[in-house]
Amino acid sequence: MSVRTTETTVTFRRPFTLTSLDALQPAGTYRLVIDEEEIPGLSFTAFQRTATMLHLPAISVVTGRNEVVPVDPADLATALDADARP
Repeated sequence: MSVRTTETTVTFRRPFTLTSLDALQPAGTYRLVIDEEEIPGLSFTAFQRTATMLHLPAISVVTGRNEVVPVDPADLATALDADARP
């Protein structure tokens, strides 16, 4: 079974929170890592998401403490949509 990892960034213009986070996070650009597994037995290649992880703090913040938090993709999409509204 093939596994792939995609690394990207997400940017929040305003402070935000997610259900998996303990506190409000400041605006900024955050590293996002998505793991997917290949779905076996199909006549074409398809992948299923197995993990979505947000790296804290934001990329521009330098601290001695970094953490990787699993997040719900739907929760993240909702937060990004809310952030994009005027």
